[in-house]
Amino acid sequence: MARPYTRSKKSALVAEYLEQQDEEAMQALVAACAFMAVADGQVQLVERDELLNFVNREGLVPPTARCDIGEMFDSRVRQLESARSFDAVAGALRPMAGSPLASVLVRSAERIAAADRDLHPTEVDALRFIRRILTTSQADPGRWQ
Repeated sequence: MARPYTRSKKSALVAEYLEQQDEEAMQALVAACAFMAVADGQVQLVERDELLNFVNREGLVPPTARCDIGEMFDSRVRQLESARSFDAVAGALRPMAGSPLASVLVRSAERIAAADRDLHPTEVDALRFIRRILTTSQADPGRWQ
């Protein structure tokens, strides 16, 4: 007999946190993923799709909200491509430092970096930047300007 899907304890904690900090958490998730997508200079559809799949797999938002997440991602990518200022990314991530969501944000960024099956050196740097923000909240955004 197939086992019914049950959410892990960690997923339940993350979901509870997301319910409490919904907009801020989604902005951080989208910022981390968009940052990774633009890090190598080529945003690909597979990276956007990976974000949507990740959100679905982790049960972070209801399926009806996937379209909203996709639109948020597209908007953040455009912002990052045009302004090349990553202060907004750091600002979106800092409130999540030390939260139950921090490891989910890092994992999502790793998934985006791997989505195109080509890990670029700037993506490795971007992952370090994200980890530093989420663990210390004192990362220097000047490296990315």
